[in-house]
Amino acid sequence: MQTFITLVLSNFTISFLIVGLICALISMARARRPLSRETVSETLLFQYLFFGIGMTFLYNCIMHTVFGEMSARFIGWADSPFQREVGFASLGFAAVGFLAGWCGRDTRLAAILGPALFLWGAAGGHVYEMITAHNFAPGNAGVIFWTDIFVPVLGFVLLWLRYDSVFRAARATA
Repeated sequence: MQTFITLVLSNFTISFLIVGLICALISMARARRPLSRETVSETLLFQYLFFGIGMTFLYNCIMHTVFGEMSARFIGWADSPFQREVGFASLGFAAVGFLAGWCGRDTRLAAILGPALFLWGAAGGHVYEMITAHNFAPGNAGVIFWTDIFVPVLGFVLLWLRYDSVFRAARATA
């Protein structure tokens, strides 16, 4: 059991995506039939914003502010005061992620765009560390590296799926 908990917590980006997907499936199972494309895409996007952005970045905040030394070791870094700054930036992303679930398209775009730029910058930093420092620690070159790249892509795809029909309707009336 300890191994499972360690796996879940050290791969938190995927863990929260899976929890969000499970919540989305439960929500859709309880929804009125037939399920429309809008209902499915809205449910998936809402859960992505809540879990994939909100909970993930809240967890990241806690890990970098409360458990900074442990987080640094996991990433393969020396402990640094800059971790608190990463933690508080993560708290800001978490707040916007939680809020965006109940807001419109523009807020949802902002909730995905800000973390996307942060995560893609982090992925670039991971590559730099792999090349220059040969840092292949799990927190630098493992699951975190790949989710830094692909979680934002998933967010943009879900946003596009949710609003594609709205964009089509607007173009048709223009």
